[in-house]
Amino acid sequence: MALTSPLDAIERLPAFSRILNTMPAPAARLRVGGLPGSADATLVAALARRLPTRFFVVAADSLAEAERWLADLETLLDDTPVALYPPREGFGEAEPHMEVAGERVETLERLSRGELRVLLVTARALLERTRMPGALRDLRVELRKGDTHRLADLATHLEAIGFERVSMVEDVAQFSIRGGIFDVYSFGMAEPVRAEFWGDEIVDLRHFDLASQRSTRAVDLALVLPVDGQMKEDAGVFDRASVMTLFPPDTVVVVPRGSHIEPELRRTWSDAQHHIDLARRRGEDAPSRDELFDAPDAALAAFRRFGAIEAIDAAEEEADVVLPLRPPEHIDRDIRQLKRLVRDGMQTIILCDNEGQAERLDELLADDDRNPSPAALVVGVPFHPDGAAHVNTERARRFGRRLKARFGLPVHEVDERYTTVEAMAQGASDVDAAAAALILEQFMRGRP
Repeated sequence: MALTSPLDAIERLPAFSRILNTMPAPAARLRVGGLPGSADATLVAALARRLPTRFFVVAADSLAEAERWLADLETLLDDTPVALYPPREGFGEAEPHMEVAGERVETLERLSRGELRVLLVTARALLERTRMPGALRDLRVELRKGDTHRLADLATHLEAIGFERVSMVEDVAQFSIRGGIFDVYSFGMAEPVRAEFWGDEIVDLRHFDLASQRSTRAVDLALVLPVDGQMKEDAGVFDRASVMTLFPPDTVVVVPRGSHIEPELRRTWSDAQHHIDLARRRGEDAPSRDELFDAPDAALAAFRRFGAIEAIDAAEEEADVVLPLRPPEHIDRDIRQLKRLVRDGMQTIILCDNEGQAERLDELLADDDRNPSPAALVVGVPFHPDGAAHVNTERARRFGRRLKARFGLPVHEVDERYTTVEAMAQGASDVDAAAAALILEQFMRGRP
């Protein structure tokens, strides 16, 4: 369930009304200060909620920063579609990691259909050129019960768009044919799909379980998407273009505080040529830099055609609007400071790594006091990257229910996806503790 209270609180501020009434026109800039911590994501979430017809793009410097935005926005927004368009792992066209290739394809597909409201990108992803928009339009395959397809032609087409033919489907971007049974697992599918053919006609269409290979629920439509960077040259001729060509003209670009879009574009341009030169010295037939990336000046010109909200430090630069928000207090294991904080009249959320830590903290906060601590507890809940629950999701929720029953304190769930990735990117020596701190920081900063 989304955390709507931070959105309600920020929308009540007069400064928010000013932002809402002065949204930047194309090529205009609105400089906003007073956005500590995750207040920037809270502002964008509130704007997306209040402006349901506008499309927002958050341009971050790094993938870790974009993933932090994704975690924040998915916590704050329930029904508003949000997605990440990650950059390629390498500087070539082929994407070696299927998870990255899949996320890129799925995001482009949703973007081309107009399904997204908030898109998270990096400067490098903006500079990249891809054939996927045209390929998604012309090479996608739609399977429905009653449709007719020649299996041989279907197999040839899937191999041309990057799928691997195998004896048994066990992973994404694979397909198999056994008699009249056609199995396929494409990006964007919650589960792989099995089509049963009678001649050239699909007479049954169902999902199936990868582990047991047994058919499960019926499917109305199965959409098979090309594999990014794995398509054969004879699959079709498609112009390469930046993802920015898919943005509506009235898109609002959000530039987080401290971002350096232009230097990142120029650094990517320089690094790309270096890696292409290395690939050619190894004897690889690498495409030219101009084929795979827009020139930085061209990308900047395209980027600046959109209206932008720039988050700045109002103490160092002049802002058009400043929100009256302040960063949270630093605790640094000071229990006296924490006691004062949880009793200052504002709700405080505390994240504990385990039940024993929660018990000890409750004892410390209630020590020498007649009344129990007014603190609340936060439990990080894991999910698959696509938002689906798994076995540890319910374990975490059971743990939260036990905490609530034992201590009588409010227990709040926070989606903990990507916190471990961010902790590792920060070089934390204790990744679990750093990830827990990120969850707590995210939650506390999002409170009104």
